[in-house]
Amino acid sequence: MITSNAYKFIAMPKSKSLTHFDAYGQAHMVDVGGKAETHRVARASGQIVMLPATLKIIQTGTGKKGDVLGIARIAAIQGAKRTSDLIPLSHPIPITKIDIAFETRSRPARVICQASVETVGRTGIEMEALTAVSAALLTIYDMCKAIDRGMQLTGIRLLEKRGGKSGHWVAE
Repeated sequence: MITSNAYKFIAMPKSKSLTHFDAYGQAHMVDVGGKAETHRVARASGQIVMLPATLKIIQTGTGKKGDVLGIARIAAIQGAKRTSDLIPLSHPIPITKIDIAFETRSRPARVICQASVETVGRTGIEMEALTAVSAALLTIYDMCKAIDRGMQLTGIRLLEKRGGKSGHWVAE
């Protein structure tokens, strides 16, 4: 059995280090106690590609499990709120606002989910937005897998983040 003491870690220069590892390579939760509280916003998106017949069931609300997008919206909100339970080194964040939007497209048949999450706090809210999108898409998969096991979750990514020391960032 290998223990964490079995490896010798060499300190990395501060400018090239990952924030969730200390100078010796040990995982740790980042100390945000000295940071100022600022209004922070993150937007993320992703999609689930499916058979056209599956999309039609979602659009018409004729699935046996009910309103697929309504349930996925609740899952997205719940996912954002529970991010710190799922991502080991993320901080519990008091979320002030969550918006979830769905768009359906027919070529290829897919549902696009976009999440916008806000807080006033000391650390970013990107993980909450990404988790919201992931939870929504996984819920769509779960609710429709009986008719379409080949659905594919793709393109989950951060679109924008605002606030904090690093400022405003927008994906290309």
